[in-house]
Amino acid sequence: MSFATITRICFTHLVIGFSPSAAFAQVIAAGGYHSLALCADGTVQSWGNNGSGELGNGSNTSMNHPVPVNALAGVVALAPGLGAHSLAVRTDGTAWAWGSNGAGQLGNGANVDSNVPVQVSGLGNVATAAIGYGYSHAVKDDGTVWSWGSNGYGELGNGNNVPSNFPVQVSGLTNVERVGAGWGHSVALRTDGTVVTWGSCIYGELGNGGNVDSNVPVEVSALTNVTAIASGRAHCLAVKDDGTVWAWGANTYGALGDSSYTNRNEPVHVNGLTSVVDVAAGQYFSLALKSDGTVWAWGQNNYGMLGNGGITDSNEPVQVPALTDVVAMAAGEFHVLVVKADGTAWAWGSNSTGALGNNTFTESHVPVQVQDLCVLNTSVNVVVRPASVAIHPNPTKGLSTVECPIGGIRQLLVHNALGQPIQQPQPSAGRWVVDLTTVPAGLYFCVVRTMDGDMIPVRLVKE
Repeated sequence: MSFATITRICFTHLVIGFSPSAAFAQVIAAGGYHSLALCADGTVQSWGNNGSGELGNGSNTSMNHPVPVNALAGVVALAPGLGAHSLAVRTDGTAWAWGSNGAGQLGNGANVDSNVPVQVSGLGNVATAAIGYGYSHAVKDDGTVWSWGSNGYGELGNGNNVPSNFPVQVSGLTNVERVGAGWGHSVALRTDGTVVTWGSCIYGELGNGGNVDSNVPVEVSALTNVTAIASGRAHCLAVKDDGTVWAWGANTYGALGDSSYTNRNEPVHVNGLTSVVDVAAGQYFSLALKSDGTVWAWGQNNYGMLGNGGITDSNEPVQVPALTDVVAMAAGEFHVLVVKADGTAWAWGSNSTGALGNNTFTESHVPVQVQDLCVLNTSVNVVVRPASVAIHPNPTKGLSTVECPIGGIRQLLVHNALGQPIQQPQPSAGRWVVDLTTVPAGLYFCVVRTMDGDMIPVRLVKE
């Protein structure tokens, strides 16, 4: 096994509480001008703009504080992204959507908005999802990607430019673990650490060295060992397993963080960032979460999205002051949400529709606490931390050995991508071995409980 492979495996996700369902499950999400939170009881709360019914509470009235989404329970993941609709994944692998539907982005075979959740047609075994402007994506637990909605730039990735109000499969794409979407482009992270894109390439957002749209996936140039991705309106971000951040696409406001305002059609290094474990992107701004729980931001700042008290754009990362212990983040078009380790949620940026959830409609250039929020389901939310857990071989055709030289293994559980337990291996002669010989190919999680009590889910791919 190469050093890069070991490093990628060891850059794992330390769970607060315990639920190994999709490692990229979102406990918070931000649409264009609205916000969502996953509650501990599996229900969802929402707040902000509601002109298209994107709050899912049966009305079209915007709210500046959290309200329950109607008749939606058993949720394990929320879809990050930008737009005027919302998407959630339930424990049974079904996907549910609500809000704007003019392009068929709700995936229910219709083109009529809905202010309550409707089931995405014919789609099961969903592990994670993402939304864009007028379209949606879902990653199934077999690593395939399915898309629906607008398709003028080929953002559905199925080889044509015809919109679809029901899911269609992205052409020739497998082994995907995370997906993102923007205005007219899409990005996916594969289990081998490579990244592919498709759709619009006006600003170079496909990252393949050109500026030509593609309605099928193309490889991002010279980018490997990636552990996390995000998409803004017309730019993309990627975190490598060495903690560096790379960006490409539109850079008018400095969203690429390379000290320039020049668009890039291949990845460039974001200046001055190390130990980064996750990224998020708004319309033309970017965010990074470091392993020490601090948040850094760069790009457009006209509504204070950088959270540093001002409204001046920055083409290099700046730290969000006095904000620590962050474990999750999400970005809307012009606002930001984060969750701290104590379970509180904080927000900043534009608030004309109430997207900050602090009972006002006043924008804030520094973090303010979301009010009246449910107890968040932090068991599906993750803090990414380096951890000395390794699995080899990975990918595997059947048998893999799990090792944790620092801390030691007390218990080992194996779950599928939906968080459903499939086996609990026992040590033999001091070795912990996972046997996936009889299960289908796809993405699995080996959840290690260390002797210190930490829970660490590590991704394992069955070929």
